[in-house]
Amino acid sequence: MTVLAENDLQITLPAGSTGRKFDDEASHGLSHCMKAVDFIVELDDRVLFIELKDPEHPAAQPKDQKKFLQKFLSGALDADLKTKYRDSFLYEWASGQAMKPIYYLVLIGASTLSDADLLARTDALKRQIPTTGPDDKPWKRSFVAGCAVMNIDAWNKALPHYPVSRVSA
Repeated sequence: MTVLAENDLQITLPAGSTGRKFDDEASHGLSHCMKAVDFIVELDDRVLFIELKDPEHPAAQPKDQKKFLQKFLSGALDADLKTKYRDSFLYEWASGQAMKPIYYLVLIGASTLSDADLLARTDALKRQIPTTGPDDKPWKRSFVAGCAVMNIDAWNKALPHYPVSRVSA
């Protein structure tokens, strides 16, 4: 069983799944010019690009949590999330590893986010990362199969085989 951890959040992968840290110098190596998602999980039929943001980290100050949530809900983080996906996709594609449909999952460690907040941010992210080509003509190759923004509760409901938990809990 593989556990992927980033600060206070961890994702437990089921037996047989493989995942790797992507956003570090040892595995990425181009952080000076390309952004990266935190983890890449390889499944039989798809690949998950996973980005974690944790405003409720136990060491986070309340004013910083509030500031992050305001920025997140306003859409000010959308461009950064888009760039992380796009650069990670390009990196994997150029490495010859983007051979399966890729799903982009953003996990926000914020229990106060409502389903409506998460849906609004998911829709905004879908507008930033096109799933179809120009004028809704399909791409010849898939750029992104889907994307979603979730908090811990939504993640654990949607992906019970890949549970997220807090390390400090």
